[in-house]
Amino acid sequence: MKFTFDWLRQFVDVNITPGELADRLTMVGLEVDAVEEIFAHLDGVKVAEILSVSPHPDADRLVVCQVAVGEEKVQVVCGAPNARAGLFSALALPGATLPSGMTIKKSKIRGQVSHGMLCSEKDLGISDNHSGIMELPWLHESGDDLVQALQLKDTVIEVDLTPNRPDCTSVMGIGRESAAFCGASLTPPVTVRDIPRLTGENCEFSVTVEHEDCPRYTARLLKNVKIGPSPWWLKKRLLAVGQRPINNVVDITNFVMLEYGQPLHAFDFKKLHGGAIVVRRARDGETLITLDNVERTLEPDMLMICDGKRPVAVAGVMGGANSEVDQNTTEVLLESACFAPVSVRRTARRLNLDTEASFRFERGVDPQLPPIAMERAVRLLCEVAGAEVVAGGVDWAEGVKKNEPIKLRVSRVKDLLGYDFNAGEITAMLSAIEIDVRLLAGDTLLVTPPSFRVDLEREVDLIEEVARLKGYNEFPQTMPLVPMSAAWQDPARKLRQDISAAMTALGFYEAINYSFVTPRHLDMLGLTEDDARRKTVHLLNPLAEDQSVLRSMLLPGLLENVRRNVNFQVSDIRLFEIGKCFVPAPGLEQPEEKTYLTAVLSGRRLPAAPLLHMGEEKCDIYDVKGVIETLLARLGFSGIGFDLAREAVEPYCEADSFARVTQQGKTLGCFAQIDRKVLTHFGIKQHVYFLNLHLDTLLAATRDTKHFSVLPKFPSVKWDIAVVVPEKVGVGEIAEFILQSGISFVEQVELFDVFRGGAISKKMKSVAVKVTYRSSEQTLDDEIVGREHQKIINMILTRFGGQLREV
Repeated sequence: MKFTFDWLRQFVDVNITPGELADRLTMVGLEVDAVEEIFAHLDGVKVAEILSVSPHPDADRLVVCQVAVGEEKVQVVCGAPNARAGLFSALALPGATLPSGMTIKKSKIRGQVSHGMLCSEKDLGISDNHSGIMELPWLHESGDDLVQALQLKDTVIEVDLTPNRPDCTSVMGIGRESAAFCGASLTPPVTVRDIPRLTGENCEFSVTVEHEDCPRYTARLLKNVKIGPSPWWLKKRLLAVGQRPINNVVDITNFVMLEYGQPLHAFDFKKLHGGAIVVRRARDGETLITLDNVERTLEPDMLMICDGKRPVAVAGVMGGANSEVDQNTTEVLLESACFAPVSVRRTARRLNLDTEASFRFERGVDPQLPPIAMERAVRLLCEVAGAEVVAGGVDWAEGVKKNEPIKLRVSRVKDLLGYDFNAGEITAMLSAIEIDVRLLAGDTLLVTPPSFRVDLEREVDLIEEVARLKGYNEFPQTMPLVPMSAAWQDPARKLRQDISAAMTALGFYEAINYSFVTPRHLDMLGLTEDDARRKTVHLLNPLAEDQSVLRSMLLPGLLENVRRNVNFQVSDIRLFEIGKCFVPAPGLEQPEEKTYLTAVLSGRRLPAAPLLHMGEEKCDIYDVKGVIETLLARLGFSGIGFDLAREAVEPYCEADSFARVTQQGKTLGCFAQIDRKVLTHFGIKQHVYFLNLHLDTLLAATRDTKHFSVLPKFPSVKWDIAVVVPEKVGVGEIAEFILQSGISFVEQVELFDVFRGGAISKKMKSVAVKVTYRSSEQTLDDEIVGREHQKIINMILTRFGGQLREV
């Protein structure tokens, strides 16, 4: 939104400079993008009178003009077709610099001396008109500075409006805000001329509104209109804000729109069939050539302004060429209406049109404004175009709704803004911008927003207005008082974050694959036909053939990642993914969403240590087991067990490597080595191991509560036990049995060796553990430890049917 400082002062007597005004507007939420002093570059350009014009002796298209600049007479060579004796024009004297950057010098043109240049409006940066030199027929004194003579000196301010402030798309709206912070009153300019009232009686035209997207439509008929150029004061206003003058009628509609924020449109009344205006939706097959001479195909949900036969304008966007005001127009039907923002926005986007009118209607125009803007425009048309107003006129306002009052609690203002306002202060501030405020019981105010403030709907909107009008920079800096409580965290989100951090610390990289996959992956994994994971959810409109279903497993995507990395000669791979899988659930319309952690491991165990003897060792199934143990320990899960579960081996796993991860009998997930046939299907030629944990089950599993204790004062003692037990006995069972045995001073049990073969029979294995003993009251000697250690050995041999291994 552009306006000039001088234009604003016609509405409100601001007592600050343009720069200060820009700062104040920005502080009340109307961000100023630019402040520019216009026509300051025209120093050295004077008003001059052409005394005589004679042909150039050596050029057919040039003339030699004798020009008076005050008391001085100079010769100027000119090529403009409208140069003539008696014409007042603009003369750039030697030394003047024009907007194009050209500096005027005394020069010879085809042998004739020229003391300057007679300028067109384009030369001076006033407009794009360069058909001839500028004509100033209303001036009669030469020698005056052009900027002063035309009153061009002004400052243009451009405001970047947010969509919620349509009330400020006009000089009056900016003036209302300026009056509030300047302590002045808003007084819109008035044209003194009596015009007939809008009675709706004895009209020569009819208005029919057929759709609710037009809540108000005001129209007046003017006759004996004389189309011509606009007076300079009108041109000057429009040019300053970037509007191109067209003719006096169109310029008045644009001028009033900029003044009041109400778009208007002028129809050539004689071009309207049947003298009728019908506001309706477009019909199938209808087209309209708009004012930009483009034929546009209309859609049925576009709101149109029509006459008795056809569309003549796109409502709120642009008029039609079939009813355009031209040089032959003598009767004008002037429209001032209100259209629904959603309708105008939709139509403008579909037609790819962005106009000053649509800019305002898309944000919301004050429904009380059409008759006010109509009166202002009619008075000006009578003044500058000699129009005669026909009695009657129509103001259809059946769709206008009143704003509902809002209760505003003073205490709530204090709570949200942290400032001790009273009811009187709030009333004064809101009243300054024409908001009606009445005091109810207690500290409650009843506030009725004006019709032009479509953004004020709730109590919090009014509180924002109070803060804005007070000035955000006026609030004292105070430390906020907030309750000191821990912020709530979503447990599922926290678990995912903890897992991601732990896996990253273990040397894994996170992968994020598409949720859309190909069902061919399930064939490659060897899933049976009755496997629930084969019942995938198919997409109605897949992006590609290999993205046609929602994934039911994370593993195929990670195997594709492994293949791609190996193909790029990256063979040491540690990847993990946390994501949702989708499987149809019986009796449910929507698929069941389950969250999993899946990780893959392949290549060398310690690729970062190539110089060490273990640098070339390959990963195995125990590396995956170690990752699971470390991960779950970091997350605070104890009592984790591993079940070989031969009967539950997945078809894509090597049978002798598959194991389930359990806690208290509940399955948390599984891990294994990928079957070689499956790897062949995926194009992978090296061993790959994986783990898969069900996060929803993990979230419900038991986690340890952290307990803090005093650091031990006495040293620990570590003794080893090596026993031969049956193959079926799990290593974890032995460690857990020792911890739960109740033997005194046992602090920790660690497995350090499992041995098979040699002198040990085939159905037996040797298990070696290290037991840590510690007392909180004394230093343990060998006698005490030996006694307790022997108890443990005896209990193990009795419980598991083993024997002490001989060295």
